[in-house]
Amino acid sequence: LIRNLSGIFSFSSLGEAKNLPTYPGPNKMRDCYCTVNLDQEEVFRTKIVEKSLCPFYGEDFYCEIPRTFRHLSFYIFDRDVFRRDSIIGKVAIQKEDLQKYHNRDTWFQLQHVDADSEVQGKVHLELRLSEVITDTGVVCHKLATRVLECQGLPIVNGQCDPYATVTLAGPSRQVLHTKVKKKTNNPHFDEVFYFEVTRPSSYNKKSHFDIEDVDEVDKMEIRVDLWNASNLKFGDEFLGELRLPLKFLRQSSSYEAWYFLQPRDNGNKSLKPDDLGSLRLNVVYTEDHVFSSDYYSPLRDLLLKSADVEPVSASAAHILGEVCREKQEAAIPLVRLFLHYGRIVPFISAIANAEVKRTQDPNTIFRGNSLTSKCIDETMKLAGMHYLQVTLKPIIDEICQVHKTCEIDPVKLKDGENLENNRENLRQYVDRIFTVITKSGVSCPTVMCDIFFSLRESAAKRFQGDLDVRYTAVSSFIFLRFFAPAILSPNLFQLTPHHPDPQTSRTLTLISKTIQTLGSLSKSKSANFKESYMATFYDYFNEQKYADAVKNFLDLISSSGRKDHKSIEQPILLKEGFMIKRAQGRKRFGMKNFKKRWFRLTNHEFTYQKSKGDHPLCSIPIENILAVERLEEESFKMKNMFQVIQPERRVLYIQANNCVEAKDWIDILTKVSQCNKKRLTVYHPSAYLNGHWLCCKATADNTPGCTPCTGGLPANIQLDIDGDRETERIYSLFNLYMPKLEKMQEACGSKSVYDGPEEEEYSTFIIDDPKETYKTLKLIIEGVGTLEQEHAQYKRDKFKKTKYGSQEHPIGDKSFQTYIRQQSEISAHSI
Repeated sequence: LIRNLSGIFSFSSLGEAKNLPTYPGPNKMRDCYCTVNLDQEEVFRTKIVEKSLCPFYGEDFYCEIPRTFRHLSFYIFDRDVFRRDSIIGKVAIQKEDLQKYHNRDTWFQLQHVDADSEVQGKVHLELRLSEVITDTGVVCHKLATRVLECQGLPIVNGQCDPYATVTLAGPSRQVLHTKVKKKTNNPHFDEVFYFEVTRPSSYNKKSHFDIEDVDEVDKMEIRVDLWNASNLKFGDEFLGELRLPLKFLRQSSSYEAWYFLQPRDNGNKSLKPDDLGSLRLNVVYTEDHVFSSDYYSPLRDLLLKSADVEPVSASAAHILGEVCREKQEAAIPLVRLFLHYGRIVPFISAIANAEVKRTQDPNTIFRGNSLTSKCIDETMKLAGMHYLQVTLKPIIDEICQVHKTCEIDPVKLKDGENLENNRENLRQYVDRIFTVITKSGVSCPTVMCDIFFSLRESAAKRFQGDLDVRYTAVSSFIFLRFFAPAILSPNLFQLTPHHPDPQTSRTLTLISKTIQTLGSLSKSKSANFKESYMATFYDYFNEQKYADAVKNFLDLISSSGRKDHKSIEQPILLKEGFMIKRAQGRKRFGMKNFKKRWFRLTNHEFTYQKSKGDHPLCSIPIENILAVERLEEESFKMKNMFQVIQPERRVLYIQANNCVEAKDWIDILTKVSQCNKKRLTVYHPSAYLNGHWLCCKATADNTPGCTPCTGGLPANIQLDIDGDRETERIYSLFNLYMPKLEKMQEACGSKSVYDGPEEEEYSTFIIDDPKETYKTLKLIIEGVGTLEQEHAQYKRDKFKKTKYGSQEHPIGDKSFQTYIRQQSEISAHSI
């Protein structure tokens, strides 16, 4: 019944460091960055802050932790003039201590980093103490130590060639070695070492112990050290150790268990008392235990029908946004859950429409950090990641590699830099990025287009007197909260592996500011800039062609892929131009087969006429476009041809002016028809001529296609989302904020009965319909209570079954020791 899955999520906000030790050079300052590590594996790196002993980072990092770990560590590095990195210090938080600092700003003292204390991994040992009776009848003790395997050893300088030494520490020392295992941090040794612990007094070989008192065994210990075999002169690297007193074998002669490796001398070595400074962190950490799917059905069904609840403020999903301290907390699991079940568009449409109705000024539409804006942000991050990669990554990579100077602030110019050259460099970058964005509409994921369509319609209906609001409602997301942040911090959107260097970061900041303003369509653009040099630079882009390009782009991404194209009052023109067309069924030869026509595509239909402005000779509704594919050149011995396939296998063959035009038409036609329910899965890559298909030789003109359709651009990005885990996370949030749910229930009761003025303590909640909201709250509280009972039972069962010293819970696992203590207290209390 229980899925053996523990989903761990962490969100760290890296604030700032202060009072770092001065650099031993003349300028005293340092260029520092910070890394986030699971044990010793780096998972995130901040930007470099130059020339500071109190660097401010202000960066957020969120991740799902894919493995077990013992420490969440933060290292401060200094980058010197030779681009070598030296460690200043670290903060290491044990896994079991993370809850102490959960979701609150904390200053941590930086600690020294010592090679002997940097350990991770575990070792599997078997010990056996045997009594041997000699010929004279005297009893002596022998110890067999079997080193079976290790897991999760650190990789040092890109390699791990581990071996173990086994030492019996007593009056004298015996040290034995395993073989070296090459290129693995999970070595299997399975080697046994024998030690003579006590012997008869008549035995006098110096290499053995002269112990007659068996009680002396209690004073001995077996020690296992793990090493990385190194080719370097200064010797092998220490990976961790384990020390076990033999007295615990007095109760049982045989013992086998997993152990966590420990720092040398268990980390008790005295460190230099130098003050290395401190680091401010805010760590949010949650751990989920996910049940099988049927456990979540009631709560999941309640959440998924949120889009259909009237009013939407009475729905379970909206209520979650109301009770969570931060809207982001609710948005992340909600978006993932709705995306997984294909319900994200109706849900966001419902909450966006409700928010627009509450908005009084069109200039403030979607400007706040509401549940709607956070959900759209999260959807764009998930569904739009591939879109960002194909749109921005090539030029971002170029900017990071070429290092052109683009500083346009006269105060910040360095010696030898020319302001006009820098402006021209920056202008070229802005122009190129602006062009790739405004030409990328056909690549925008369908789910994003559907959401933008809904925003556009809600805004236009609410503010009918403002003709620009249908654009600003969309641009406030696609430019302000998607492209501009991705340009500013490409590492947060997987466009670069690390934060760019300071010069590149400054260039990206200037580009991001300009792109954001270009996309805003505000009346007075220069007034958007506090800095006079930015206002001067923006004069380059004050031409109407830029505003037109933005509007055309917004038209495309907020109108394609519609289920009901006629719901918009006026059709939106997406593309037009002359091409040559041939109708299906005409003879192969003859001038009448091919004619030059003016083609026009809107979000309603695809038409052609003799000349621009004439009455259409043919009109194909968008819903009748079943596939758009290239046509093999052999069909008509003509290049740059494509076909538009309609119902009953009717095909319109078209020749574009060049290969670029052909691709543009194919892309945009595919985009607008992507959601058609009867889209084909197969097609004929060649024409039907002289009674047969040239590609497959089939004779019937209605024969199904012989080649799979390319499908054009992906309609939706398929995401690897676990719906049960997301429901578990939502349950955890509801459980955490149960007092607020109960307070909200009280507010509903108060409003329903008295219908009087709001009490101040209830005024923070949006409650449009007290009765409907009360019903939903009742179902939420019941569902959460049932799941809470299941979790409590699961923990009790797990406590009974879990063995300390197993592979899952090695000896030395302090978090498990804490768990055992808590469960013991709970059991004692219940008794």
